[in-house]
Amino acid sequence: MNHLFIDNLTVIDFAYLDHQRGLVGESWIADIVLGGELDEQGMVFDFGNVKRTIKRVIDERVDHRLVVPAGAPCLQREDNPGCLTWQLADGSHIRHQGPEQSVVFLDHYEVVPSAVARLLELELKAVLPANVTAVEVTLREELIQGAYYHYVHGLKKHLGNCQRIAHGHRSPIRIDINGRRHTELEKHWAQQWQDIYIGTSEDLSQSWTDSDGTDYVSFHYDAEQGEFRLDLPCQRVWLLETDTTVELIAAYLADEIKKEHPTDEVRVKAFEGVGKGAIAVR
Repeated sequence: MNHLFIDNLTVIDFAYLDHQRGLVGESWIADIVLGGELDEQGMVFDFGNVKRTIKRVIDERVDHRLVVPAGAPCLQREDNPGCLTWQLADGSHIRHQGPEQSVVFLDHYEVVPSAVARLLELELKAVLPANVTAVEVTLREELIQGAYYHYVHGLKKHLGNCQRIAHGHRSPIRIDINGRRHTELEKHWAQQWQDIYIGTSEDLSQSWTDSDGTDYVSFHYDAEQGEFRLDLPCQRVWLLETDTTVELIAAYLADEIKKEHPTDEVRVKAFEGVGKGAIAVR
């Protein structure tokens, strides 16, 4: 059998539900190996078709979606495919409402790279030519030297899939004070935003206290793809007065750090997943 490989084909930015951690933002790098017989061109698969076929399938199936482990006992599904409630280990819950394409249900009890890779391998085998008889997908995290955090958000004004209310990223952060890296500040903000939902106050629709004393907030908006709503325990939310684009997140961090360093130059490099993001200087 002949093999073709494509490393670093794409990055999947998504969110998933975990019994302990709650709503988790994640970024995984996708590597692909295709096995099979050579076609009339002497190829297993034409590199020119990789993005048109393989990357498209991966992006459409998982990228910018909420991945839900369908085999988990803490999941309660509703008649609408995009509506569900997720029970957390601490007794609280998360409820998601959105269009069907904003959610993907994984045939597993938890979201791990191997289970998502199997889902993608099945999808790819269905669309690749007959000479491709083996598909191997490897999903991996970026190797990060320094602090990082997992965050989830939604951008209602975005015309693409970022408008989905629960998608996310695993993101490094770099903070410089007067041109020198400040690793303690990086660690501080990574701890503050560990597994956090960053929401905008404009999207808040209501808040309440449950019978067990847990405080909740609800984010709600209408976007091009449909109606979205997300209910979360308050302790898992960080509220901004602005939208939550990475440019505005970087600006928020720089402004907050500047309050503690008013006479210093503050530079924040905030990532949105792998290899992209925004810089704010104050």
